[in-house]
Amino acid sequence: MPADLSGTWNLLSSDNFDGYMLALGIDFATRKIAKLLKPQKVIEQNGNSFTIHTYSSLKNYLVTFKVGEEFEEENKGLDNRKCKSLVTWDSDRLTCVQKGEKKNRGWTHWIEGDKLHLEMFCEGQVCKQTFQRA
Repeated sequence: MPADLSGTWNLLSSDNFDGYMLALGIDFATRKIAKLLKPQKVIEQNGNSFTIHTYSSLKNYLVTFKVGEEFEEENKGLDNRKCKSLVTWDSDRLTCVQKGEKKNRGWTHWIEGDKLHLEMFCEGQVCKQTFQRA
């Protein structure tokens, strides 16, 4: 049974965010500022339909999708690239594969205990983030 990821989540820790952003081609100044941010995620889950808001003092990001349906994603506010994204369930993990200019790109969300985990990957770089319910 897929997990319920719904809720408001605050960032607790982030590992290798700079390496991940470098793989995306994000400039030095933006990377330095972004490393200081403590984003909040608001996940709305209705069956296999998701809306994920990521809020920070620098930029906000919104993505809406249905599990199992490929969609065009414009990563405006991130690296400003377009890609084809496909989100699927891998047991209780929500996994996204993003096809576009950057290779081996995507992310995985899952809950372990009372924490939300997020791994973002791109061209061999992996950023691991942990969030706690607000």
